[in-house]
Amino acid sequence: MALLCYNKGCGQRFDPEKNTPDSCLHHPGFPIFHDVLKGWSCCKKRTTDFSEFLSIKGCTKGHHSNEKPPEPEAPESKSKASPEIIVQGPKSAEMMERERPSPDEPMKLLPVKVSGSLEQALKKLDLSSKEQPEVQGIVGTGAVLQVNLGTTCKNSGCKAVYQGEDSNMDTCIFHPGIPVFHEGMKYWSCCAVKTTDFTAFLEQKGCSRGKHTWLKKQDKKLVSCRQDWHQTSSQVVVTVYAKTPLPELSFVKANRTVLDIHIIFEGDKVFQAELDLWGVINVEKSSVTMVPTKVEITLQKDTPVTWARLEHPQSRFQAKQQLEANALERQEARGALEEEEESDDSLSWSDEDEEQWQEGQGTTPSSLVSNGN
Repeated sequence: MALLCYNKGCGQRFDPEKNTPDSCLHHPGFPIFHDVLKGWSCCKKRTTDFSEFLSIKGCTKGHHSNEKPPEPEAPESKSKASPEIIVQGPKSAEMMERERPSPDEPMKLLPVKVSGSLEQALKKLDLSSKEQPEVQGIVGTGAVLQVNLGTTCKNSGCKAVYQGEDSNMDTCIFHPGIPVFHEGMKYWSCCAVKTTDFTAFLEQKGCSRGKHTWLKKQDKKLVSCRQDWHQTSSQVVVTVYAKTPLPELSFVKANRTVLDIHIIFEGDKVFQAELDLWGVINVEKSSVTMVPTKVEITLQKDTPVTWARLEHPQSRFQAKQQLEANALERQEARGALEEEEESDDSLSWSDEDEEQWQEGQGTTPSSLVSNGN
C-alpha cells in the first residue's frame, strides 16, 4: 500500500518495503519569507514567485516519512496576560455638576505640619516676651497683679472664676475661634457644633485647652492676606502669605468641596476665608504646612483632572445674580417713589390758581380739588 510522504518539499507516495535511505529528496529546514524573497533555511536558493518556491527541489536525501510534522506552537498573546485597560474620556461639565458632593458635608480638621524654622521663630518670640517687664494688670505664670477675686476668665466659652493664685494652675477649656451666626444657626468657627438655641450655644463646652486669661486681651484684627495657588496632576496647593502663624490657635477645615481657613499670625492678626472649591478633593490625604512666612494647604484631587480655577464659579454667579436682583429692586422702588412724588405735585395748588381765586373767579382750593375729582 502506497503511503504519502510528509517531508517538506517531497509530497510523493512511497512503498514502505522499498523505502531506502536515499528515496526521499526533501528540505529539512523551514520556509523563509523575507521582504519579497521566498526560500528554505536549509539551502540558499531564493525566488520572488510563490509557484517557483513550491517547485524548489529538496537539498537533502533520506527516508520517506508518513508522519505529519507537529503544528508550530502559536506564540502566547501578551494581551491575555495583561489586565484589561479601559480608557475613559473626560467628563462633561454637566456630569461633574450632577456628581458634585453637597457643600453641607461635615467638615474635618486637616493635619498641620509645623516646620522647624517656625518652631524656632516662635520660641524666640516667647523668650523675648518673657524678658520684657511684666505689664501691670496682666497675670503671669506666678504673679497676680490687680486681679480682683471673682473675676471671670476672658477666654471664650470658659466660665472659671478667679479665686486666688491657685486658679492660675487650673486648665482653661475654651473656644479659640470666633462666634458665627448664619441663617439661624449659631456655632463657634473652631468646632462648628451648630445649634439654633442661643442658650445651648452659650453652654457649649470649649474645644481647646490652655491657660486662663483674667484680664481682657487686645482685640484681634481681621485682615486680608495675599493668596496664591497652583496645581499638579494630583494636587492643588493653596498658599496664604501670613508671617509667623500660630499653630495652636490656627486651623484649616475642609470637606470634599469646601475649604475653611482660620489663621492667627503676628500675635493679633486674623485671616479668615471660606472657599467653594472648583473640583472635588480627598480630605483624608490633604494636609497643612506652616513655615515662618506662609501657610501652604495641600489638597489631594479626588480625580486627576485639571482645575479651571480655584473656586467654583456657581457660588460667585449666584452672588452676582443676587446683587443684580437687589440693585434692580432698589431701582424699581426708587422709580415708583419718583412717580408718586410727581403725582402729588400735579394735585398741588399752583400760583396761578391762587391769583385766580383771589380775583374772585371761583372757589376755594379744596372745592377745586373736589370738583376735579
